[in-house]
Amino acid sequence: MGKAPKYDHMKLIRQFAGGHKHLITLGRILAGLSAVITLIPFYLLWKIIAVAIEGTDLGRINGYAWGAVILTVSALLVYIFALLCTHIAAFRVQANMRSELMRKIIKLPLGIFDEDGTGKIRRIVSDSTAATETYIAHNLADKTVAAVTPVGLIILVLAFNWKIGLICMIPAVIGFICMMSMMGKGMQQKMKEYQNALDTMSSEATEYVRGIPVVKTFGQTVHSFKRFKESIDGYGKWTTAYTLQLRMPMIGFMTCINAVFLAIVLGAFFLTRNGVADKDILNVMYYIIVTPLVTVTLTKIAYSGEAEMTLITLWKA
Repeated sequence: MGKAPKYDHMKLIRQFAGGHKHLITLGRILAGLSAVITLIPFYLLWKIIAVAIEGTDLGRINGYAWGAVILTVSALLVYIFALLCTHIAAFRVQANMRSELMRKIIKLPLGIFDEDGTGKIRRIVSDSTAATETYIAHNLADKTVAAVTPVGLIILVLAFNWKIGLICMIPAVIGFICMMSMMGKGMQQKMKEYQNALDTMSSEATEYVRGIPVVKTFGQTVHSFKRFKESIDGYGKWTTAYTLQLRMPMIGFMTCINAVFLAIVLGAFFLTRNGVADKDILNVMYYIIVTPLVTVTLTKIAYSGEAEMTLITLWKA
């Protein structure tokens, strides 16, 4: 048997975007440019610290500081324009998706509504389009930033003192491994099971609400709606098991990405055990400033990956 073709969600997004698909590309390019510009002020901060420690020609600090401010504001403006492009495209995609889904739904035989329930169908239409809008408007830009930033970040971390830089990257690498353990095909299957459980509960809840007049008339309880209660119990058990499964990888991920500062302290203590020079103070202060970017970048990668996995699961439903 041949290998199943890879699911290309971006191809479908571009189809629904129509003439606005170029805004998605432009938005991602601007987001990547913003990520590059954002990193340059950190080099200027290093220059400011170097001048301050040297204590000579302090007038240069003013130029470096203004340069950092202008670049930071420029990066913010570029990112705003990137989000503007992705938002316009996202609203168009959401509108086109809902129109296309409703055209397909009105052509379905009535038996489908009895089989799947109107609650499940309504949730698929509402949640899939809403997730698509959020993914295009926000997560695509964040995903681009998360892809571009590590390259520049590695350069910034290793350029000034590669020994401290490597020590700082150890918890980041471990955190990345923990994050990847929460993704992949196995987690996609788990996400599919989660969405199916949610769909079932939503569908049964809709049918229960419609039956409330009967409940009030005959004095019945929720236990009389066996399928609804079973869907709630099943969803609760599945969610608890899924949470417990991800508990240790998530703890490891959060611990590692927040342990970068500890790595700096240990690395600085190890490298300066024979004496502290001005250059060592400069490098340690610089790494204290720049390494929070590692935490921010890994967090963006994690959330953008989760959003993409959720989107694909909803579309395949």
